[in-house]
Amino acid sequence: MVAGLTAAAVLAVGVLAYQASANAPDSVASSSSATPKVSASATAQPSAKPKAPKDPHAVPAASGTGERVVYALKDRRVWLVEENGKARRTFTVMPSPVSPPPGVYQVSTRAGTIQGSDGVPIEHVVRFANVGEVVIGFSAAQDGSMEAPDPTSKTGGVRMKRADGNAMWTFATVGAKVVVVP
Repeated sequence: MVAGLTAAAVLAVGVLAYQASANAPDSVASSSSATPKVSASATAQPSAKPKAPKDPHAVPAASGTGERVVYALKDRRVWLVEENGKARRTFTVMPSPVSPPPGVYQVSTRAGTIQGSDGVPIEHVVRFANVGEVVIGFSAAQDGSMEAPDPTSKTGGVRMKRADGNAMWTFATVGAKVVVVP
């Protein structure tokens, strides 16, 4: 009987060692040692599935529902989102030195063609927030450039290409929801 129990124990250890080596990372499994090593844990862990790469054009999940403008600060990207949650258009922007904190806002005012606080002639201004005395809004430079503003300036203009400014102007009327995400 002792011999049977010993044989069963040796067999169990061998099976567990095989399972451990089969599930070991390549860096461990390819070691030059021919003797299998048994770990303290006898259960095999399923390997985690690799995450699919994030689609840079996908509307951020934490940006709410319904028709809205979504502005992702870190990604420097804007989405014009339809009622059904699908992006009508997405594009990159040049953020201003002063950015709004994440949250939900509404378009408060708009202006056709004006001079920006940095002296650049801009058009299709869509204002939606204030940070202290600085007004935050989307706009397009009339010359179509998206040059970075002086980082020491206290401006709130989020610049975009002229074609994107036209799309923003059509989409974001007064009262439209603007969602700012990190």
